[in-house]
Amino acid sequence: MSEHSFNPNRSRWIPWVFVGGMLVVVVVNGVLIFSALNSFPGLSVSGSYDRGRTYNNVLAEAARQDALGWTPRFEQEGERLTLTVVNAAGAPVNGRLQAQLLRPLDGERLTLPEHDGAGRFILELPELRRGQWELRAVLTAPDGARRDIRHRFTLL
Repeated sequence: MSEHSFNPNRSRWIPWVFVGGMLVVVVVNGVLIFSALNSFPGLSVSGSYDRGRTYNNVLAEAARQDALGWTPRFEQEGERLTLTVVNAAGAPVNGRLQAQLLRPLDGERLTLPEHDGAGRFILELPELRRGQWELRAVLTAPDGARRDIRHRFTLL
């Protein structure tokens, strides 16, 4: 017999390489499917199709709010978030602030107590999980003018 003759025992591992490769593909796909079904769906508003059809209304509302000339500024100090709102002349905007905290990852919402103030609102944050949060607030002036305020921040 020659030195390079066929040995059936020598190539027995080859089918197991294919089985192992397919097993890796199936496990990775299973992990991705599980993750896709159990994570944030990506929707931040309900009725997104209807809202998209009325997008000109969204643009008009944004222009109305920009015309107010109110500028929000944020400062974060540990578990305290300070919101300062000034008008185009730099004067504080008096009003009532209604605010919620939203955790974008899982949709958790916390409503904060309402605040009345003269342009400066100190929001004591409750004990929150670490990660990204979004403040969604509406500031309403005594004359009825309103401005939506949004601010994303990270708790470390």
